[in-house]
Amino acid sequence: MDLRKLRLDEPVAGTYSEERDEYERDYARLIQSPAFRRLQGKSQVFGAGSGDYYRTRLTHSIEVSQIARETARRLGEHYAFLRRKEHPGLMMDPAVVECASLAHDLGHPPFGHKGEEVLDRLLAEEHGLAYEGNAQNFRLLMFLEKRAGSGSGLDLTAAVLLGINKYPYNLDTPGRIKGVYPMEWEGISYLRDKWNMPAGCSTLEAQLMDLSDDIAYSTHDIEDGIRAGKIQMNRTFFEDDRLAMHLVEEIEGDQGNLEVGWDQVDIKAMVKRVLASYLEQWEEIYAECDNEASRTRREMKARWVSAFAGRVGIIDDPKKGWKRVTFVRDGQQDLELLRTMEILKKLAWVTLIKDFRVQRLQKRSEIMIRRLWDSFKVPEEGRLIIPPDWIENYERHKNRWTWPRFVADYLSGMTDAYAEKVYAELFASKSGSIYEMD
Repeated sequence: MDLRKLRLDEPVAGTYSEERDEYERDYARLIQSPAFRRLQGKSQVFGAGSGDYYRTRLTHSIEVSQIARETARRLGEHYAFLRRKEHPGLMMDPAVVECASLAHDLGHPPFGHKGEEVLDRLLAEEHGLAYEGNAQNFRLLMFLEKRAGSGSGLDLTAAVLLGINKYPYNLDTPGRIKGVYPMEWEGISYLRDKWNMPAGCSTLEAQLMDLSDDIAYSTHDIEDGIRAGKIQMNRTFFEDDRLAMHLVEEIEGDQGNLEVGWDQVDIKAMVKRVLASYLEQWEEIYAECDNEASRTRREMKARWVSAFAGRVGIIDDPKKGWKRVTFVRDGQQDLELLRTMEILKKLAWVTLIKDFRVQRLQKRSEIMIRRLWDSFKVPEEGRLIIPPDWIENYERHKNRWTWPRFVADYLSGMTDAYAEKVYAELFASKSGSIYEMD
């Protein structure tokens, strides 16, 4: 059996067509799943429903998949070792990275990162449990989503599951803040052992998915920010020392990006250089586009995506005895470009997420999630106001599903609008009809 196309459940006769490739089957299962559809109602940066222009988790995931698929195709043509198929984790199939990219954000709750933060805090404070978006991906794919004949959720191929697994760790390990919940880790660990994956290493396809996510975040979210007027394309905004100071603070406080070599550069000087260069490029393209801002935004985004994606390559990683997908220049890791991408990511974060109006919306979101949690957390009360199909599913699996985790699953599956609807039904003076479909 091809280890890459291994599934945790045996296929059920009559549920698939022999004419389709295994990864095509995975693709169909993903895009036809309720969890994927719900991404259209979940925030990326601006709240879902803020306008018909801004990205949601759904459009973001589709854009990540496009970057990842095209880059995977180019890498497959460029690196001969990929074609030799020496190891199941050292391969690069465009269809696999496309599926992994489409699924990478399924576990995010309503209201973006604030929703994830609040759920994690509630579970930790009251039950010593964790909530983590990447782990929730696997909970959805391997347990919560249902298909006929499967006890493992959507029962995706090993290549796609491991292509989503950018943090290959058991989240229950002390000190671990990202990983996979213990229940789903059993299956992921089984597949990793089958593949003989080195401890702590992710597949090349998972690494490309992760890097493509960063590329999208550092380009597309900035485009949204410019459109919303949060990033003002003028010298007063870009040369403001307070902006540079906030970016430096975010960079120095982020323990997750130390590998890009910030200790090798003057951070403040580099931040100012990147900002100045970005504005200069905008001014040049603005003139080329006949002073039309909308065309300039799209062209800026396209050029930066091309610049980042075109520099993606694969190098040896001697520390891990594995290989790394990263930006490459002259056969070496391009730390300068990695740092530039980090600065642009922080620009999006500081100007969008840290905006006081966005913070007000996030505070409102926190209040809603906390009050919904309090409404559902006592089993005797919660089971009366949670949809019957959820309760039936809980009763079938309660030997593997604690009530706090069940409530977190229910809340995290909500779209922004549905969370607001349920909140209004419970706490507003008037809301809708009891005959509305849930």
